[in-house]
Amino acid sequence: MYYIGLDVGTSSVKALLVSQNGEVVRSATPEYPFQTPKPMWAETDPDVWWDATQQAIRTLLEEVNPEEIAAVGLTGQMHGMVALDGKGQVLRPCIMWNDQRSYQECEEITSKVGKSEVLKITGNPVLAGFTAPKILWVQKNEPEVFSAIDKIVLPKDYVRYKLSSEFFTDVSDASGTSLLDVGARSWSPEMLDALGWSGQWMPEVTESTEATTKVSAEASASTGLPVGIPIIAGGGDQAAQAVGCGIVREGLVSATLGTSGVVFAQSDEYRVEPEGKLHAFCHAVPGKWHLMGVMLSAAGSFQWYKNQLGSEEQKREDAGGPNAYDSLTAGAESVPAGSEGLIFLPYLSGERTPHPDPHARGCFIGLSVRHEKRHLTRAVLEGVTFGLNDSLELMRGLGVNPKEIILSGGGTRSALWKQMLADVFSSRCSMVNALEGAAYGAAVLAAVGCGDHSSVESACDEWIRQTEVVEPGPEGGSYDKFYSIYRSLYPSLKDTFHSLSESASS
Repeated sequence: MYYIGLDVGTSSVKALLVSQNGEVVRSATPEYPFQTPKPMWAETDPDVWWDATQQAIRTLLEEVNPEEIAAVGLTGQMHGMVALDGKGQVLRPCIMWNDQRSYQECEEITSKVGKSEVLKITGNPVLAGFTAPKILWVQKNEPEVFSAIDKIVLPKDYVRYKLSSEFFTDVSDASGTSLLDVGARSWSPEMLDALGWSGQWMPEVTESTEATTKVSAEASASTGLPVGIPIIAGGGDQAAQAVGCGIVREGLVSATLGTSGVVFAQSDEYRVEPEGKLHAFCHAVPGKWHLMGVMLSAAGSFQWYKNQLGSEEQKREDAGGPNAYDSLTAGAESVPAGSEGLIFLPYLSGERTPHPDPHARGCFIGLSVRHEKRHLTRAVLEGVTFGLNDSLELMRGLGVNPKEIILSGGGTRSALWKQMLADVFSSRCSMVNALEGAAYGAAVLAAVGCGDHSSVESACDEWIRQTEVVEPGPEGGSYDKFYSIYRSLYPSLKDTFHSLSESASS
């Protein structure tokens, strides 16, 4: 038997076909764009996810007899708002996780409910990336859309609806809406009532390993999946990513270098960072929670840098030469820790942890005539690493002291970056065999949900193994003074960032 893990991502659907022993047999990654029609906006037509999902599943099924599929697990980008009418039709493009337009609505929700009450109920401050302020923005700016709403679903749950014609979500994904009572693991009447919204809008919420729905006849015809295959609840992409890395027990921590950057720690108890600087969400492991720090532009910062300043390296790659990223990092290897006094702030899309500020902006600080491209490259890598360390330091303040940190994400292809992470974290870092991230975690949840494994923990014990270890090196202490300067820069520049943002949008 086989399991399918589907990750409805920001720019692609990642689909994996995984065998009973945890081996990835085949993958497919159909891509699609998203739109930024105005500054701070990010939107996608949800039907592009469904089109890509159908394509991806058909590709996987070329490898096996469809009757051998035991279950489908779902994961995807969190926080997106998909509004549907009473016929299940999409009312407007999805407002995505990286959309920052609703910052004023965050303040309005917080004032209505109370800051301390919001933190107690939802485990997090209300942030512009979350779902609730997006709904309020639609209510205020698109009343005709708002009045037609019958269901609000998250991105992966729209795909679930297209696969099954039913509405469900899971506790880990729902934790990012600002509408879930995270401690109770159920929708919050207090939050919904304060906003005057109907609980009927929200799909039924379950634990991540629940077999929620089954493949419908209509979806079977378009995907090739047999009718009746169970669709497991799954999880938000970060919780599924953590499962795919084996972060399924107290004390285990991961750091993910994807488009966004995430530091993730499982917690057996519901606990909240007093100032709300860390996310407290339900985990995809039933009955467990997690702490999470998120920076909005991690490897995404390096991608931006490559796209804007790495044209020479990209041309060489296009002509059959080395990978453009590898060329850039090779140059950075000759630069000492601290980039000779150059610091990069990676706030290209605003920031979330530890500065929940949609107006934060990226910048290089300390440029001189001595600095070359190789210095800029290293400064970008170091700035992202410092940003991730901000989250780890907050966790350490809550008593999380990991002996080892599991690394994942596209940025970990760089040996330099992995060593930098170990040095700045002052912790052993390791890689595991499951490199496909959230989609692999969704497959783990599928295997548990259909009964082939007794628990998420046992599935991870059987499927996931360590493949590489990176110990802190002698340069570790060299970063301390530069990290201290890095931490001082946002408070100093906050007002400037806000003035620039307001000027650009006026």
